[in-house]
Amino acid sequence: MNTRLLQQVLERCQQKGVRLTSQRQQVLELIWQQKGSSTAYELLDKLKINEPQAKPPTVYRALEFLLEQGFIHRVESTNSFVSCCFFGEHSHEHKHFSHLLICDQCGDVSELQDEALVALLTKNIDLHGFKLTNHVIETHGTCKNCV
Repeated sequence: MNTRLLQQVLERCQQKGVRLTSQRQQVLELIWQQKGSSTAYELLDKLKINEPQAKPPTVYRALEFLLEQGFIHRVESTNSFVSCCFFGEHSHEHKHFSHLLICDQCGDVSELQDEALVALLTKNIDLHGFKLTNHVIETHGTCKNCV
């Protein structure tokens, strides 16, 4: 368990006036422990080890909270979740662009941050007068360990 990362999460929650409940923290820690992404049901199975009464809504509510706070990302193409590698680097009011590299062999997910790409995307969004609510680019392929 990364105590520095957990401290950042707790500070962010305090700044925003929201509560990181025990179940939310457990779900976040389970996501942190994964090399790749996790589905809600995989998380539920692991959560049940410590909380046998946990049900799907428990996990879905925790995931919704963690997504809203920017602590995790949803991998749309695989209907799974990964931790945000950059949440501590952005102001709590700013949603950042995510570029996920997803290995179709081992399931590993890496998050990239490219300021030039973000600038270009932001320029194009602004040109169209578009209001951004969520932005994730997913790139599928084979990671260097599986090539």
